[in-house]
Order: sequence, then structure tokens, then C-alpha cells
Amino acid sequence: MAERATHRDRLRALEFEAFVAGAGGRLLHTATLLTGEPSQPPGAYVRAEALLRAALARTYADWDRLHGGDPYDRARRELALRFAREARRHQRPRGGVLDRLTPIERLVLVLRMYEEVGEEQTAALLGLPADRVRAVCARAVATLRASGAGRGPGPGTRAAPATRRTP
Repeated sequence: MAERATHRDRLRALEFEAFVAGAGGRLLHTATLLTGEPSQPPGAYVRAEALLRAALARTYADWDRLHGGDPYDRARRELALRFAREARRHQRPRGGVLDRLTPIERLVLVLRMYEEVGEEQTAALLGLPADRVRAVCARAVATLRASGAGRGPGPGTRAAPATRRTP
């Protein structure tokens, strides 16, 4: 009996390791976008790694209960919920282009645009009405557009001064 349980535990661990090997990079990037920590140099994203570790630990604990469900969805859901709880404790993300956004705007934008989670699914995940998710996403995009994110010179560079022509 103990032999069968040990085999089952090893199989579970191998399945989970394969999942993390395949999805860990993308999940870490999602956590980095949420926390706003710089992705360079390596090891600079301590909060993102801690957030991901906690989400993966919970996913592993629930591994047997997934019953054929998508472990990536479960890990992403846990990542989002943990970030939302952290944001409620007034720990504002810092750094990066998304720094101009509130934590809920950042969360909705990352889920909708980066993770490509549908509006209804995002609403269900966060416990918000779909129209609220739509409004938050639109406000986040408008904020980024107004701030010029994604256009012009990159960070740390200056635009060339405008030259004035005289007739």
C-alpha cells in the first residue's frame, strides 16, 4: 500500500515539474508585469518570484483535485487572486510602463491583454461584473495612451529636439 502511495506521489511530482517547466516562464512574466519589478538583471524580481512560488505551491496542493482541468488556468487564477489580495493591502506595484495604473487596472489589463483571458472569465475570476471589467480595461488603455506608453523613444533615451524651419 505504501509503495503505491509513493509511486503516486512521484508521478504527481513529475507531472507538476513538467507543468512548471513548460508554463513557469510565462507565469513568471505575468507575475513580473503584475508586480512591476524590472526583469533585468536576473534575480531583480523578488516580489514576482515570491508571488509565483505561492501560486505554484497552491496549485501543487490542489493538483489531485484538478481532475483533467487546466493547471495553467488554476495557477494563473491563484496568481491573480494573490496579487489582488496584496494590492488591497496598499502595496502598490512599482516600475515599468504599467506603473501609471492602479493595481486593479494593472491586473485587468494583464489578464485581458497579455494572458488573453476573456472578459466574462476575467469578471468571474475577480468577482466583478463584466461591464466593470470592460470599463477598467478601457480606462487602463486610455491612461497608457495618454501617457504615451508604447510610443516614442524608449526609457532612458531622449527624443531629438525639434528643429524649427525658417522661411
